[in-house]
Amino acid sequence: MLTLHHLENSQSIRILWLLEELGVDYEFKMYDRDKDTRLAPDEYKKISPLGTAPVITDGDLALSESNAIIEYILDKYGDGRLRPEPGTPERTSYLFWFHASQGSLQPLLTISFIFGALKERVPFFLKPIIRAVLGQAEKLFLEPRLQALLDLVESDLSASAWFAGDELTAADIVMGYCMEVAVVRGGMTKKKYPKAHAFLERMRSRPAYKRALDKDGKFNPLP
Repeated sequence: MLTLHHLENSQSIRILWLLEELGVDYEFKMYDRDKDTRLAPDEYKKISPLGTAPVITDGDLALSESNAIIEYILDKYGDGRLRPEPGTPERTSYLFWFHASQGSLQPLLTISFIFGALKERVPFFLKPIIRAVLGQAEKLFLEPRLQALLDLVESDLSASAWFAGDELTAADIVMGYCMEVAVVRGGMTKKKYPKAHAFLERMRSRPAYKRALDKDGKFNPLP
């Protein structure tokens, strides 16, 4: 039996949404973050090969990493759904956004989270130095790259409803979490990125996504 080991407020929401879209028979186990560290509890780390979310088990298999899990599920349970056919124009867009989500956008959003935490949690006498250093890193590295990616998101979503054309694909599912986080952590305002927010409205209106949120019960991207 396929089992999703689901960590609250994590990228695991993608896998929950995917399974609901496909209508796959699966087990669902919820894990709360440690209240002090905000990391996965020890019980979860015993299951995950890396101690990170998401992770699935399927028989003797334990697999982590969002894109690897999505590929595995689509290969085994997808029946040709949620991936454009090779050779089509949609396939190229699909491949780009499917991998840009984890290879480019998610790392930048994670860095933003880490920078914010460091600014707040360092000893008070170090805060002016840390904030100055990280402020320069944000100005010269983080913000320009994040802005370029979000501008490309807005441009592509101006041409189609979803990231790979007018039909939902796994690229939208893997980008969905990034888009939710970009609102609270990446400066993706509705005024500046209206097409991106229209995507979020379409995503949030899908019955499968609503079911995923209901099963999660606690999803609220960490600012």
